[in-house]
Amino acid sequence: MTLQIETFKNADLSHGWRPGNNAGGATLFKALGHPLTAPKGEALIADLAKAGPVAIYDPSGTIGNFHAYYNLARLDIAGYFVQRIEDLGSAFLGHEAKPVSAMKKCGAKAVLVLAFDAGKTLPSIQHVFPEGARIATLDDIRLPDDMLTNKANYLDPMNFATNFALMRERKGANGHDGIHTRVASANYWGLHGAEKPELWLCLFDEKGNQLAEWREEMPAPGAPFVIDSAEVRNRFGLGDFTGSLFIHAVRIKGHDVVKYALDMYGENGLALSCSHDANAWPADFYAGMPAGDADERVTLFVQNSHPMPIPPRTVGLNIMGAQDVAWYEDEIPPFGTRGIPVESLLPDAKWPDQIEIVAGRYFVRPRYEVIRGNGQRRLAHANVERTDLKPNPEIPNLEKHMGKGYIMPLPILPRDRFETVMLPTPMARDEHEMPLRAEMIDATGKLVATKYLGRIPRRESVEVDIEKWMKEEALKLPSGYGHVEFLYDFRNGGEANGWLHALGRFEQKSSGHRAETIFGAHIYNTAVIYKDEPQSYTNKPPGLTTRLFLRIAGPALDDGAMDTLCHLIYPASTEWHPKSTTLLILHNAEGQPIAETKVEIACGGSFHWRLSEMFSVEDRERMGGAGYVIIRDTTCRLFGFHGLVNGDKSFCLDHMFGF
Repeated sequence: MTLQIETFKNADLSHGWRPGNNAGGATLFKALGHPLTAPKGEALIADLAKAGPVAIYDPSGTIGNFHAYYNLARLDIAGYFVQRIEDLGSAFLGHEAKPVSAMKKCGAKAVLVLAFDAGKTLPSIQHVFPEGARIATLDDIRLPDDMLTNKANYLDPMNFATNFALMRERKGANGHDGIHTRVASANYWGLHGAEKPELWLCLFDEKGNQLAEWREEMPAPGAPFVIDSAEVRNRFGLGDFTGSLFIHAVRIKGHDVVKYALDMYGENGLALSCSHDANAWPADFYAGMPAGDADERVTLFVQNSHPMPIPPRTVGLNIMGAQDVAWYEDEIPPFGTRGIPVESLLPDAKWPDQIEIVAGRYFVRPRYEVIRGNGQRRLAHANVERTDLKPNPEIPNLEKHMGKGYIMPLPILPRDRFETVMLPTPMARDEHEMPLRAEMIDATGKLVATKYLGRIPRRESVEVDIEKWMKEEALKLPSGYGHVEFLYDFRNGGEANGWLHALGRFEQKSSGHRAETIFGAHIYNTAVIYKDEPQSYTNKPPGLTTRLFLRIAGPALDDGAMDTLCHLIYPASTEWHPKSTTLLILHNAEGQPIAETKVEIACGGSFHWRLSEMFSVEDRERMGGAGYVIIRDTTCRLFGFHGLVNGDKSFCLDHMFGF
């Protein structure tokens, strides 16, 4: 049962771009489902239900989205009227669409105009409405003006830079330090000229009850900020909670996506994870969540992202490629959060099985938690499984102009401290096979080995275990670390769609603690363009520069203190500059640069480093307790992974983001 709203259309950015590289993201559903809007919408429909017959005027095709949220069947509908001739012939709840010019004699006592900014056009056509009828518009449910960047265009994406974060807070007992979560980001909107931007925040518990609502002033342009569950608990006098933090960045410029890193920490070091933001556009399906090993329990966290319940048997799980879906039988309340044990729906699933999540556009990109038998726990996220992609017959011919073409890079962490396992992952509903090879590459950019993986069927999970691969072929990785590139390989035929994904699972040898990350392929560092590739997050393609945000754990001044790690990869689809010209720029809590280190990464190679290794004690002392690193390169596009290292006890890793 899919929620009938429009959330995202994957646009070809070569034909249009908007800040945040987000040309396909819809705004209307965000405007209708905002926590501050929902009570107003319910009150409006309840009031109109008492008014008598209501004519519905839909000038721009809004009725389906609005009805999904506010159930217009509660009204005594006098008629359904449209403005566009091309909309004639459609119907709504048994009412055939009629031209707005025919509304005057419909007998309505009220007119519901399904449009924001109605004052721009309504006065010129109001004479065709029934005389004396009450006129209600969507402007009746607008957010306060002080939350808007563009007051003249309510559905401007800049007015609805929103996202959800999974927030968990559990107080420890008997010397245990509990479980805590932390949202970390920076005021990147200030770098684009935003004046006095602010966060409007609303915390919901598992049942969707509102625990707290507040505003946070953003720090100076470029400066970092943190929302910590332990601080929120103390600030509002809360008990333990698991739920959703709704984040709305208001009065912003330059970027309509709320990006953040989500850390989980606690349990005396047994809990440590970092993951990417939730992606604010609920999807039909998600994929890339693996089943656990024999000693692991996996829990999927579903965060209802709307002010209406998720009906029973709407959320489902199945093994990738299988037809049978196991349905979750319970209702999930509006804005509620539910932890679903995967074994309760798929008892036979086991690593390296991959799990497909049926979501029905009800929730944003979900997190899952893995708890090992020894108590270690980690969080990671699934990814959007595309419903619009078909096999692209042009991709096999890209090699002529774009060399390697699409590259999906994953790090091989230093082998003396970590083990690395990888898993190519289907990420589109019509992706029935993946014709692939894997290339193992040393940090120096030297190709170490190539493994043809074949035309992997959708149902099969092909594990690439780095240690086993090296042992089987007696390989050596001279630098001790590097990366793997998954590439399309059509030697035996096959189909591809350009949405190649892979998951990396990493294990710290000293502790057994694990981390997982997943991402998709791009075309890197070419002068020619194919559709929206090489992708840019700040302009039209080609994206040939780097600006990555590295949030850090702290100055790492004492022995054993939490340190920050980073693994940068310089993928190149075609020949590019032999060396990168990369600056690691350390900033303090006010967003001011205080030190920088220049590094050169070989084209096709990688660079693994820690904060404590790249910046002196004096620089880290000057940084203070909070800060961040900007990774800047104007000569090439890098891809990066960030993480935290808690000595030999635990660590975390995920891909980075830029702005």
